[in-house]
Amino acid sequence: MREKWKNNFSEWYNEIIEKAEILDIRYPVKGLYVWFPYGFKIRKHVLNLIRNILEEKNHKEALFPLLIPEQEFSKEAKHIKGFEDEVYWVTHGGLEPLNVKLALRPTSETAIYPMFAVWIRSHSDMPLKVYQIVNTFRYETKHTRPLIRLREITTFKEAHTAHASYEDAERQVTEATEMYKKFFDALGVPYSISRRPDWDKFPGAEYTTAFDTIFPDSRTLQIATVHNLGQNFAKTFNVQFENRKGEQEYVYQTCYGISDRVIASLLVIHGDDRGLCLMPEVAPIQIVIVPIWFKDSERDVDREAEKLKKELKDLRVHIDDRDVRPGSKYYDWEIKGVPLRIEIGPKDIEQEKITVVRRDTCKKQQISRGNAARKVAEILSSISEDLRKRAWGEFNEHVYFAESLGEAKKIISEKGGIVKVWWCGEEACAKEIENEATADILGIVNESSGGKCVRCEKKARSMLQLGKAY
Repeated sequence: MREKWKNNFSEWYNEIIEKAEILDIRYPVKGLYVWFPYGFKIRKHVLNLIRNILEEKNHKEALFPLLIPEQEFSKEAKHIKGFEDEVYWVTHGGLEPLNVKLALRPTSETAIYPMFAVWIRSHSDMPLKVYQIVNTFRYETKHTRPLIRLREITTFKEAHTAHASYEDAERQVTEATEMYKKFFDALGVPYSISRRPDWDKFPGAEYTTAFDTIFPDSRTLQIATVHNLGQNFAKTFNVQFENRKGEQEYVYQTCYGISDRVIASLLVIHGDDRGLCLMPEVAPIQIVIVPIWFKDSERDVDREAEKLKKELKDLRVHIDDRDVRPGSKYYDWEIKGVPLRIEIGPKDIEQEKITVVRRDTCKKQQISRGNAARKVAEILSSISEDLRKRAWGEFNEHVYFAESLGEAKKIISEKGGIVKVWWCGEEACAKEIENEATADILGIVNESSGGKCVRCEKKARSMLQLGKAY
């Protein structure tokens, strides 16, 4: 049931984006796509999850401008260098050249931090925690792919925080990591957490922590990042505060973000050859009721369907009363990943039962009409838990340890996934490992001594995680 999903993933993915009505890829600009209403509802429920998690930890939602003046964007040298090949510039207002070029935000540090400099005056103003969910623009020159590699990222959640001490900023990095773990656990998306090497961290950051997952084609996808910015941006944008001693001091900052890739991971990791298989938590329709009509039974069946829908009022329920064959309805809702299908026909009414079909297993069972609401809730909960277990099981099967560079190269070539190898800590060795293994360095884990570096055989300081990344 997951052969095409795994062995011809690219074709499966392109088909499902269209057939499940997630995105319309026919917009006449490369790398820009249109959300269908159904896909947009999935997005809405995913964003509701992260909003709730953030606001439980005292983050406040804000909205900053899309346009960033060149002089602000260019202040942080490392930052502009990291994005200089990706920025879209607005140079005209109508037919008139602008005095100052305006960047379409690739990310919003340089839009937000001039305002932090206005808002923050004292240590009592912190911690300051804001977030926004916006679109960002990056001139992606590689092969674009819906939700994975875009020129307009339409679902960019970025949080930005300011703190009175380095220790508090470090605590915020830990909190952010825990929030993302909670978020991805709710979605059933498995992950590995690692620290990006210094030469590949977020431009302007002290260090970057990344979340990676594994797709059916055994490639890895970075799905979230957390950055400790130290005082780098604070010094650039003069974000200062009066400390408890009455002295002026630069704030310490963090930021962390997710993008459309979260939606891609959710769709892909739980899918199968029939289509999507959505987690009930984020499914636009959690239950579809399909009336099964026979001669002279239509009115009774429809009445029972409506009655059941009212009993399930706390769930997202849809009655499919289209005048098409039941098999066509089953096919349509399976593609869209609706977690549970309920069939009601004259015999079900007579026997005071309903027939339920789980999307994840496609197994049918009959349940008593009398306790339907309770039983349906239990089944949905079971679907969520089973999908999580399956996803983590498959993920863990594709995480390997290699004792040599040759073994790492062989695993990546034949199996893909994530491969861990010992590393001495030297950048030159890491780049040779990356080159010889024909892989990408995903991050650094296990900051402690262990075996010997697979490249130079010196004592290892940590492990590198390797993979073929999107």
